[in-house]
This record gives sequence, structure tokens and C-alpha cells, in this order.
Amino acid sequence: MPRPTAAQLAYGSATVVCSTLAMLLLSGTSTGVGVAVIGIAALALGLLVALTVPLPRRARAARAASARRAAEGSPASAAGTAGQPRVPAARSHAGAESRFGQHSLRR
Repeated sequence: MPRPTAAQLAYGSATVVCSTLAMLLLSGTSTGVGVAVIGIAALALGLLVALTVPLPRRARAARAASARRAAEGSPASAAGTAGQPRVPAARSHAGAESRFGQHSLRR
């Protein structure tokens, strides 16, 4: 699961605080069990709001592309790398051994 964005954290936190205050004021509960139930409900509501905040366009496009690859049955999705950027293969550097002694820290 990708890391939450700042907007997701802000919306989720605001939802938890506002919904907790509203439920406590509307219910008028004073027992510890009632407060705990309201707190758990507010946390669940905040999590729901944070997960449903619209994603940025790039993330939405990347998710759609990975879904297309998975639907097409490409080798990348079969290997479990769907949604991850491809890393180019290492290139051989001709003459790398001859440049080894030219490092600035090597004496």
C-alpha cells in the first residue's frame, strides 16, 4: 500500500476530531464504554475518509496502467512487478578497469 499523502492525512485527522466531537455532543454519553465506542467509530470513519480521498493524477494514471497490464497478462504483472518502475539493465563500460586508478581519492 502506498504511503498516504498530506491531503489524506489532513482529511482523515479532521474527520476523526470533528466526528468525535459531534457524536459526543449529540449522544450525551458520560460512560467510559460509550466514549470508547464513539472513539472507535470516529477512527473508523477517519480511516474511511482518508482512503477515499481522490488520488493525484499521476498515481491514478499509474494505477490504471498497472491494471491494464494485469488484465492483458503481461510478463511484468505475472512476475509480481506491476506498478513498479522498470529498471534498465546494467551497461558494460568499456575501459572501466583502465579508469580505476584515476579516482581522486586513490594514490
